[in-house]
Amino acid sequence: MHTTTLTAPPATRRPSLIREAGFAYFPIALVARLPFAMMVVGILTLVVSARGSLGLGGVTSAMTGLGTALIGPLLGAAADRFGQRRVLLISGTVNSLLLVAMAWLAFAPVADAALLVTAFLIGASMPQVAPLSRSRLVGLIGRAYPADRRTSTINGAMAYESAADEIVFVFGPVIVGLLATTMSPAAPVIGAAVLALVFVTAFALHPTAAATSPASRAQARAEQAPARELVRVRVLAPVAGALGMGLFFGAMLTSLTAFMAERGVPEQAGLIYGAMGIGSAALALGVALFPARFTLSARWLTFAAILVAGAVTLPFVESVGAMAVCLLVIGVGIGPTLVTQYSLAAAYSPRGRSATVMTMLGSAVVVGQSAASALTGLVAESAGATAALVAPLIAAGVVLAAGVANAVAARPTR
Repeated sequence: MHTTTLTAPPATRRPSLIREAGFAYFPIALVARLPFAMMVVGILTLVVSARGSLGLGGVTSAMTGLGTALIGPLLGAAADRFGQRRVLLISGTVNSLLLVAMAWLAFAPVADAALLVTAFLIGASMPQVAPLSRSRLVGLIGRAYPADRRTSTINGAMAYESAADEIVFVFGPVIVGLLATTMSPAAPVIGAAVLALVFVTAFALHPTAAATSPASRAQARAEQAPARELVRVRVLAPVAGALGMGLFFGAMLTSLTAFMAERGVPEQAGLIYGAMGIGSAALALGVALFPARFTLSARWLTFAAILVAGAVTLPFVESVGAMAVCLLVIGVGIGPTLVTQYSLAAAYSPRGRSATVMTMLGSAVVVGQSAASALTGLVAESAGATAALVAPLIAAGVVLAAGVANAVAARPTR
């Protein structure tokens, strides 16, 4: 009788992700991903202000994205093999030092090549907080939840993570603008360095890092699927979709800035851009309420179609108010699409490769944002804002095409 009393509560206690992760985890993980969202726009602003060249600024920020795209997935693979804590502590410290170096080099009498190399290294060492956070939550859910509740809980966790990404990717550029305007062009980069040092370290040392840490190298090798499992349509389709989302973010922010500049209020671009984030974050959180019969593949196609429909209207918008309404509609398509892509990535990650796959998606977003920012800026300079506003439509088409590829790949397993 006494034994039954002791063992009953643990058996009936329902798991809670907040309790499993700890209340401090979510605010730490949210702030720790801000440097990731600030670096492209911050470096662009810094270089343009220091060197007076928009072209050099675009290329430098693109080098940041290139570094993240090439090395970011390798950091994810290292986290899968050696544990997140060690990788995050090293990359966070190196990244902070490089950001401070960039703030000095931009105004120093050094060749432009020094800026390009430093920008590449900044991107390469950028701590992959968002994808590693997703990997941690998936690991916690796998350990704490019964099998029949894991899918819905993972969808809810990915909804929160995508909403958190939306918050930092929308407000990151706003913070950069405020710091650059009120303090100095170097302030956003130095601020990102401080955030990386403090909050990435806190994220690395948080107890949840153990949720994805292998006990030994031998165990890590035994638990990992072969690397060739990463080259599958079910894995690569969400990566391509994330690349399309990054392309959209970069193209939208740059073309919107050109649109607002033609109306004499370029400083308000961040505020109007925030309208897109409102709808996106709200719908991203609402994904957890969707019925199971509304499959992930169907969600991707549905909301990507909304994204395309909203982007079609962009070149025809004339007023700032109409642009804000258009961005609200577009936001409805962005949040659920991102959630779906990460949910699919979590579902089809090869065994022991969760951090690698999540990092591939995160890197795809950044490289897409960097590339689209540079290319759309060139179009805006040469052909005007109306021509530049076609770029988000092309990016939305990439997102929809990747959704179609995913749906085709899902058909045989249905």
